[in-house]
Amino acid sequence: MIYLESITFPDADAEWDFRVYEVKRTCYNTLYPFFVLSEIGLSCVNFEPITILYGGNGSGKTTVLNIIAEKLGVKRSAPYNRSNFFEDYVKMCLVRVEEKIPQHSAIVTSDDVFDYMLGVRSLNEGIDRKKELLFDDYLEAKYNGFRVRSLEDYGELKKRNIARSKTQSEFVRSQLMENVREQSNGESASFYFRQRIEADALYLLDEPENSLSAAKQIELAGYLEESARYMNCQLIVSTHSPFLLAMESAKIYDLDEHPVDIKRWTQLENVRIYHDFFLRHKEKFEKLR
Repeated sequence: MIYLESITFPDADAEWDFRVYEVKRTCYNTLYPFFVLSEIGLSCVNFEPITILYGGNGSGKTTVLNIIAEKLGVKRSAPYNRSNFFEDYVKMCLVRVEEKIPQHSAIVTSDDVFDYMLGVRSLNEGIDRKKELLFDDYLEAKYNGFRVRSLEDYGELKKRNIARSKTQSEFVRSQLMENVREQSNGESASFYFRQRIEADALYLLDEPENSLSAAKQIELAGYLEESARYMNCQLIVSTHSPFLLAMESAKIYDLDEHPVDIKRWTQLENVRIYHDFFLRHKEKFEKLR
């Protein structure tokens, strides 16, 4: 599914016209995001069901995602580097859409994933504190005498009967929701994407591989491919993970190349570094067979 067909950014001449005729004050050290994308020769991005923005830190891939998100007005949770001129720049960008952008479309950043994992951790800490109190409750309920004197005492009697019929761990589990710490950070992050990405929407994903092991990155890549193929999702992903870059049918823009160029994943420098590294150690792997 393609909702967003293309986005066109202002060229260097249009940016200089803005600088000369629109910026009245000279106290700014930067006009970000002006002169970022034009400097690397990125004038337009044409999108497929899965489009990848590849590049190192500072290459501009997150800037592109933020501009798209602002232009389309999609949902966002985490703050970003907006700057005083961000709105002016976005107004100068042009977008073409094939389908109306669904309302539940969103940009998902590493901060969103980390906030989710911190929420899980806080929840677990609260559960652990409650668990200690329930251990004391269990001993009190099981071994101390108690008589029902009024209707209000019935709930306490019921709890004591439950305690007497169960082991300590069974009692605590029956009174408390399960602790979710059984999942590692990587597993929590993987779960986050599975419950966050819904059908029929456009998603902008900023380095979703953060916190994920190689195995979990491969798992995520498979889920993203399924989302595009079977769930009518369109995905625009910034990444330098070789496992995500290898997604079939993904269109890859190399923002490290000036001017920006479209490449196969096997041509990308980061992937070649991995390839050459493992090739140098090939004999060590073969000895393990």
